[in-house]
Amino acid sequence: MKRTVKILGITAFLSLILVSCNSEPSLQRYFVDHQEMPNFISQDIPVSMVKLDKTNFTEAQHEAFNSVRRLNFLGFNINETNTAIYTVELEKVKTILKQGKYQDLMEFSDKGRKILVKYIGDDDEADEVVVFGSANDMGFAVVRILGDDMSPEKMVALAQALNNANLDESQMQDMLNFFK
Repeated sequence: MKRTVKILGITAFLSLILVSCNSEPSLQRYFVDHQEMPNFISQDIPVSMVKLDKTNFTEAQHEAFNSVRRLNFLGFNINETNTAIYTVELEKVKTILKQGKYQDLMEFSDKGRKILVKYIGDDDEADEVVVFGSANDMGFAVVRILGDDMSPEKMVALAQALNNANLDESQMQDMLNFFK
């Protein structure tokens, strides 16, 4: 009897380990694996550190902003010596973002720059919002927006408000300089 219980326990433990191991690459794993590699820059920004004029925000925009805890940024700077690496890394990120768990939120292009916004969650609540931008002359950047009770609809409204907001660019200067 003890032997059967022991075998069942070991089988359950191994099954749990196998189920928890996912063979699909994840964006989180990509960030961890690439944050200290050449050609990459990585920053983790708590939203409490973002100085922003919110006086013209609507209630929904305030709720969306307050639902965000932090931003994880990872960027790849392209130059004449790393175009092959850029192509490979760009495809890796695109492949991750094509996974079924990522829902489309917005997509647009401007002057050769492509921006894609996706989220993980459902129509009422996003667990994570991802902003992915690429330009063949600059490289690419991925921003993971992490928070609690984030609404995809409100995140779109927040994105529109941020587009018109007075943002202190000195906070993002390292990231902006990276792409020069």
